[in-house]
Amino acid sequence: MKVNSADIVISAVKPDQYPGEALPEFALAGRSNVGKSSFINKMLNRKSLARTSSKPGKTQTLNFFLINEILHFVDVPGYGYAKVSKKEREAWGKMIETYLTSREQLKAVVLIVDLRHPPTQDDIMMYDFLKHYELPCVIIATKADKVPKSKWQKHIKITKETLDLDPTDHLILFSSETGQGKDEAWSVLQSYM
Repeated sequence: MKVNSADIVISAVKPDQYPGEALPEFALAGRSNVGKSSFINKMLNRKSLARTSSKPGKTQTLNFFLINEILHFVDVPGYGYAKVSKKEREAWGKMIETYLTSREQLKAVVLIVDLRHPPTQDDIMMYDFLKHYELPCVIIATKADKVPKSKWQKHIKITKETLDLDPTDHLILFSSETGQGKDEAWSVLQSYM
């Protein structure tokens, strides 16, 4: 998909703040600092529409990005970040759960994991949550450029086995550095629209 326009339209914390249009939405989930913002920026051909930060826990709201006036990416707070209070983490969890389980416009969840490492306990819990609620899921394994090509299959196998990946879910190798996986990711997302 050629992205001609992309803007952040609202940062929401509760349903009455979500955009009113009935456009398809794709939620982007992943642990803190896994590369969600870099994924968004690469997919949208923008340098810094989604703010990247070396400090985990930067995203604290549901950030709705309007793309080509036809769909939304929804960046959700990263999970598994210890340096916020338990109360704050619970509030984020409730906000994310409310969005994921009640939003009719949600077409699929893009779960971002780091190809270099086996999925974490938090990644497994998120994937199990998505499966429990029967939400379509696209796994984006980022930082593929940091793993030698000869080891990709080994890392893919570990990711699939650790998550106990459903055969109907897609796993895409992605690099925000090289753009690898970008066209495939767009193609899969468009199939859900």
